[in-house]
Amino acid sequence: MHTLSHTNTSSRQGIPVIDADKIAREIVEPGQPCWQKIRAAFGDEVLLPSKEINRAVLGRMIFENKELRGKLNQITHPVIHRTIFWRVFKLFMSGHAWIVLDMPLLFETGILMDFIHKIVTVSCDSEKQLQRLLARNELSETEAVNRIESQMPLEKKCEKSHFVVDNNGSILATEEAAMRIYTMMQESKQHWYNRFSLLGAIFIIVFTIVFIAAKFDLWPKSWRF
Repeated sequence: MHTLSHTNTSSRQGIPVIDADKIAREIVEPGQPCWQKIRAAFGDEVLLPSKEINRAVLGRMIFENKELRGKLNQITHPVIHRTIFWRVFKLFMSGHAWIVLDMPLLFETGILMDFIHKIVTVSCDSEKQLQRLLARNELSETEAVNRIESQMPLEKKCEKSHFVVDNNGSILATEEAAMRIYTMMQESKQHWYNRFSLLGAIFIIVFTIVFIAAKFDLWPKSWRF
């Protein structure tokens, strides 16, 4: 299976999508280990009356303070990455040829870079980026700028990507660009290479275990004839 990050068209084409932001919300639900750690680290002031994380309050805290942002990342990122790996593995074993990882912080964390076959960055000019963030999240301009500046500049992300989708125009134009990438990926045979590589690795591991067990007579007595 090869992974592609990211196109919004994928789910409509029957391609599984793993959304890192959605996972980040799931792991901080009340009672979850990450929720408990966040409460201990940041106090009850980041909780709503329902005990859910007050994302607006926590967001203001971490985007104004790099040290606090690092503390939150230490709590959540390892769990997010483990969850992504597990879901990718399950999809791989269920026979999917390729999947999409929707990961806004792919470059910033760098953890999954070696496992991504193709990277797609959806880009727009800085003015539109700011306007859209303000409209979507109901932030002040200062808060929006802080969030943008906490990430790698879009220009650098584009340089590191295999494909760049220009999102300055209409939704239709963006979807058409995504579909062109989808068509190219459909023609790829990379997932067969990945499957044969995995099977080869499993064979080598099993053969090595059997060889060592036989050489040093490590078989359990109940296995012997």
